[in-house]
Amino acid sequence: MMRIAPTLLVLAASLLSAPVAMALNEYGIEGMGVVSTRADEGRATISADGQRIVFARRGEAGWGLWQARVVDGRWQQAQALPLAVSGEVRDPYFSRDGRWLLFAAGREGRSGLYRAAIAADGSVGAPQALAGDGGRHEERGPALSADGRQLLFARQQGRGAGWDLFVASLDAQGVRGPATALQALNSPADETDGDWLGSAGAVAFSRGSGDTAQVWTSGCAWTGAALQPIGLSFNQASGWTGAPVVDNAKPGEMMVASSAAKSPRAGGVDVYRLAVPKVAAVPACMQ
Repeated sequence: MMRIAPTLLVLAASLLSAPVAMALNEYGIEGMGVVSTRADEGRATISADGQRIVFARRGEAGWGLWQARVVDGRWQQAQALPLAVSGEVRDPYFSRDGRWLLFAAGREGRSGLYRAAIAADGSVGAPQALAGDGGRHEERGPALSADGRQLLFARQQGRGAGWDLFVASLDAQGVRGPATALQALNSPADETDGDWLGSAGAVAFSRGSGDTAQVWTSGCAWTGAALQPIGLSFNQASGWTGAPVVDNAKPGEMMVASSAAKSPRAGGVDVYRLAVPKVAAVPACMQ
């Protein structure tokens, strides 16, 4: 495991919550006490203008979405984000153009995908279901390609079959095309929480089983080129690190959720910031 110099840990802790912080060689906790708290946090996503972060947090009633804003250069004013859907809400994702907030919502075993329009003042509109197969399968972890036409998501294949990654076209009205399993990425483990890296078809995603997970990358979602876990000290097979999402305001950086980092820590599962791994582009990958 890579050793982190004490001075780097002090610097990472001092950054606390600034969304415009310098690039970190290893990691820095995101929003100590505001985004990352004693509660468990999950997937986090930043708006295109860099002024808002929406993240999943687990409370007494289960998972819900929270939002914080930039005030004096720091994430502050974290508040629950109410949405007119039933059940738990998780896996938030801002589209690259800032027009949509995507998420998953529902009861256990009945989770589906949604999107809500973002108004000019940052308010979130009424949710629209992104129905795909009549609700026959549980789905979560939505992510949109840079042009908004490719929807990446995870689908529960059936009782005992685990989660796999799928992709489907998405038109301007939110109508999905047929879903295609990304066979080159899927394995006997669970694959969830994917995000597109750039516009050429490269991806980052979570792979794990039970209480363990790692973040993996590939140069092409359809072929699995250069498939490997990212080289992060706490991205180990024995821990839990997942939910990679590129920062829309700073596309050279991304966030992950992890319970495996040794320090700094706020609670059980916190949000961390790191540089986007360099992944070689694959010609003609995007389908």
